[in-house]
Amino acid sequence: MSASSNSTWDRRTVLRAVMGLAAAGGLAACGSNTGRGGGSGSGKNLVQYFHAYGEAGVEQAVKRYAKAYKDADVTTRWITGNNFEQKLFAALLTDNAPDVFEFHPQIQLVKSGQVADLTDIIEPVKDDFNQADITSHTVDGKIYGVRMIDDPQFFFYRPSMFEKAGVEVPTTLEELVEAAARLKTGKVKGAYLGNDLTPVQHNLIWSAGADTLTADNKPAFNTDAVADGLKQLRGLFTSGDLLLGAPADWWDPSAFTQGLTAIQWCGMWAMPVMQKALGDDIGIFPFPKVGSAGKESVYNGGWSMFVNAKGKNVEAAKEYVKWLWIDQKQYQEDFATSYGFHIPPRTSLARSADKLKSGLPAEGVKLFNEFGHFDNIGWTQAMIAAFNDVMANSVRKNGDPKAQLAACEKKVGAELKKLFG
Repeated sequence: MSASSNSTWDRRTVLRAVMGLAAAGGLAACGSNTGRGGGSGSGKNLVQYFHAYGEAGVEQAVKRYAKAYKDADVTTRWITGNNFEQKLFAALLTDNAPDVFEFHPQIQLVKSGQVADLTDIIEPVKDDFNQADITSHTVDGKIYGVRMIDDPQFFFYRPSMFEKAGVEVPTTLEELVEAAARLKTGKVKGAYLGNDLTPVQHNLIWSAGADTLTADNKPAFNTDAVADGLKQLRGLFTSGDLLLGAPADWWDPSAFTQGLTAIQWCGMWAMPVMQKALGDDIGIFPFPKVGSAGKESVYNGGWSMFVNAKGKNVEAAKEYVKWLWIDQKQYQEDFATSYGFHIPPRTSLARSADKLKSGLPAEGVKLFNEFGHFDNIGWTQAMIAAFNDVMANSVRKNGDPKAQLAACEKKVGAELKKLFG
């Protein structure tokens, strides 16, 4: 789900996880009002942290689920603003830390002992989860975190504009660049890839037939095909065919719905808003392949629920997470399909969800299944930042792509040595 539409928060930063706990140590803690005061019922009090979703009704739904739980009094802290991750990590270092919080799998959270092992509550239903989600939350055979939603990201386009310009759906990066040129008019740019282009950086790697890391945690992105893709993006960036400096960033569909661009990189969560504004004049396609050995790709973001292993109510928190995100399938489907479109990580729910069975949502599920890639838990924020520099220096500043990739590989190698020896 998207961030709040009136926020300046860059969704990509949080979808792929953020700073380690050590970096958050200098931040001020959240306020002293923890929401733990005097509940009724069992006498157990739990606090859960959520970021402020942009889709209407999400906050009310989350609080409704919590109210239905009878074994503890669950208070929801709805974190607004553009720094959810900072507030979360600062709070985790204090006595006001949440018992349960949503985030993304990060190996630092596991190695620091911050998140609880949830293998025992997930194991009985493990086979009903998308196995890529299980893998992305697993370290040394133990599962940390329960996936709540999967959020595929791809290109949205206006079929009417394609037809008018005589453009076919691109299947290669070269064709995407050409399409953007032909689709641009006096009022409409050909394509929008986010204000700094970083939302597509991992798709560039995957579509070039490479990866962020190898299975044994070595850098895998420094290839000639990736370098060639960076050169092509540089050409697109300087062409005048690309929308730059949009009022809202890529996760918000407004650039697309307001007719500022014929193509936009965005997430499946935005489909209902797009359909309300544009009706059936919407299509989707994956990030096109880069080079002869490449393959189209779809990025699968999403959110997961974690238990604070250093909290005072670990077992009670685990029971709540089990109740809501494993036992209560009706709430899981409601969360995934009633407030924007998302794919339930439970395969049984993904198959049965009526709203995802036809039309554009069904096409999104198909692309998710055919071309999807998930984050690697070992690919940390420091590594992401290093590749952000590659995008900045080789695409926006015209640096040599091979030199930039080599510098990034050196930085990533140093981070991997810290983590894995």
